[in-house]
Amino acid sequence: MAGMSQRVDGTLPTPPAQRQPDPDRLLEALDPEQRAVATTLDGPVRVLAGAGTGKTRAITHRIAYAVATGTMQSSEVLAVTFTTRAAGELRSRLSGLGAPGVQARTFHSAALRQARYFWPKVYGDDLPVLIGSKLALLGEAVGRNRLRASQADLRDLAGEVEWAKVSNVLPDRYAGLAVAAHRAVDGYDAATVGRIFHSYEEVKRERNRIDMEDVLLCAAAVLSDDERAAAQVRRQYRWIVVDEYQDVSPIQVALLDLWLGDGGQVCVVGDPAQTIYSFAGASADYLLTFPARHPGATTLTLSRNYRSTPQVLAVANRVMAGEIGSGAVRLRPTRADGAEVALTPYPDEVAEVAAVAAEIERLLSRGLAARDVAVLFRTNAMSEGFEEALSERAIPFVVRGVERFFERPEVRQAVALLKGAARGSVPMAGPSVETPPADTDEGRGAGTDRGQPETSTLASEVVDVLASLGWTREPPTSRGTVRDKWESLRALVGVAEELASVQPGLDLAGLVTELERRRDAQQAPLADGVTLATLHAAKGLEWPVVFLVGVNEGSMPIVYADTPAAIDEERRLLYVGITRAKDSLYVSWSAARSPGSRSQRQASRFLAGLVDREPVSGRGRRGGAGSRGGRSGKPHLATCRVCSRPLTEAKERKLGRCVTCESTYDETLFDALRGWRRQQADEQALPAYCIFTDATMTALAETRPTSLEALAAVPGIGPAKVSKYGDAIVALCTATDA
Repeated sequence: MAGMSQRVDGTLPTPPAQRQPDPDRLLEALDPEQRAVATTLDGPVRVLAGAGTGKTRAITHRIAYAVATGTMQSSEVLAVTFTTRAAGELRSRLSGLGAPGVQARTFHSAALRQARYFWPKVYGDDLPVLIGSKLALLGEAVGRNRLRASQADLRDLAGEVEWAKVSNVLPDRYAGLAVAAHRAVDGYDAATVGRIFHSYEEVKRERNRIDMEDVLLCAAAVLSDDERAAAQVRRQYRWIVVDEYQDVSPIQVALLDLWLGDGGQVCVVGDPAQTIYSFAGASADYLLTFPARHPGATTLTLSRNYRSTPQVLAVANRVMAGEIGSGAVRLRPTRADGAEVALTPYPDEVAEVAAVAAEIERLLSRGLAARDVAVLFRTNAMSEGFEEALSERAIPFVVRGVERFFERPEVRQAVALLKGAARGSVPMAGPSVETPPADTDEGRGAGTDRGQPETSTLASEVVDVLASLGWTREPPTSRGTVRDKWESLRALVGVAEELASVQPGLDLAGLVTELERRRDAQQAPLADGVTLATLHAAKGLEWPVVFLVGVNEGSMPIVYADTPAAIDEERRLLYVGITRAKDSLYVSWSAARSPGSRSQRQASRFLAGLVDREPVSGRGRRGGAGSRGGRSGKPHLATCRVCSRPLTEAKERKLGRCVTCESTYDETLFDALRGWRRQQADEQALPAYCIFTDATMTALAETRPTSLEALAAVPGIGPAKVSKYGDAIVALCTATDA
């Protein structure tokens, strides 16, 4: 490494490959549109890339082609994206294409390295310490304002602080700008949020801490304040490529402008039809107005879709019909015809859940792998019914969350133990620890393994190591955290089985090396089960079979979407869900929430032209977003029966209290209620959750209603269920009370 100079972020550049690939061979794998992207190397370039059109292939080949022709040097290229996983994929592809020295990073990663490198040189001190979570400091800020906040409140406040900071909104201007932008946090007015935001910034300064949004601000500040630092960055990175440009925020655009200066070469790639993060500050306007901001820019379009069947694409194009040519690309099919898209109404949500679960069971019985199926919905609260329905059919599933797989505590602990075992410092077998008791959290995965593969030597060694964490091949019967941890460790065993099948001689040290590589690339193991996910969590992913559920007014668009911009974003969110499907797409909605309820919901307005939409009956608003209680159509704001704080999470609303508030749980009554529910389910040949969900059962055991009026006040129990089950429930509660 002698003679190699450091980059501006303090790292050493990767030496160039000994043999450059043949430029013409690089182009052979591309279609005409992708080839145009790869060979257009001069001036600002904007690529409008529709879903599934191979944008990553196009931009990586563009970089590799430029390096192979000598137009660019690998060490002079910075490729920026939004997730660690995407950055890892870019690095992997570029290395395989003969351009291993390219820096592929997230905005935050690139900014953090530059800030840490230049901050001491410009300001004479080390960069303040980066915090991993805002919640603790926000809690202190709330306390300074003599207020209270639950964990759910703190998460909502954290999201609002993030929006303000990436949008360059200062605390003293928050109240006015938040109202204008239709921002709101349940339980707090805009002025109060502004004061909490101000206190949060004070706490950070006192502790010499910064958060992730500050990283971007710090990098922008140091490059703005010191022209020598900015010039050094511009000399280092003469070519910049930005992926997912439709998701950039104002501060990211400002930082990109500082990287470029007046003479940098930039290529941006994005799809305005997939802008679904405006709540976090993202705006497609920067992509749409790129030619105006960069005179002389070339615009190229990728429209050939390689992911989905023509039938799926026809639905996607129909949903976005009004935006094609301005805010969306018309997707052109390249695959052969497939199954027609199923567009199905159901009388109520229970029937919808049962039908979807039954169809999944049918598909699996015909040989489809569970991991090839996804059920996508608008909100996390919609997950519970599908979890219970799949559990009752012994269908494995996982609930996709936002936490990175390799950052889960149990995964980090397991990898550390495997590393120790590889060095011979950890015994290969130990006493099995009893599985911890069931957690009461209802929002996580369940299911069972359908058959065990023959265990390899490597997998057996991994199982022995994980036994010290209490892991066994038999899944726990409970859900919640216990099941989550079991699934995480089962995924590691799955990686060992997968690798052993293709590398029979692989040992624990090799496994650890591969796990660390996957960790760096954020390449999480594929879930061995049906995926349950929100539409936001599904972005960037794909499955052979996708079920889009709850596509009715009030859910899609969601009832809270009350401006034209918000409605437009809901349409784009549905489009993202549709384009996740490769082979088969099922779209469904229900006319009522529960059996026996009044049918007053209609299919989403976004399906107009695809299905017949009956007008909303009763109190529903014709052609509107639906009604959820109250004459104004606004959702009812539930409050905790213990502390009276607003309840914002679905689980808390069903319980009727904050999860952090003390429970008055009556185990005797709960056992009696469970026995009664089991009997009712057997007699009616229904799943147990169709009688009452677990959350409602817990609320009953806590509130102990001894009259029909009290029973009707319990969250999750409507007039139909009071009429059908009220006398029995009141009798049980009265008997145990006595």
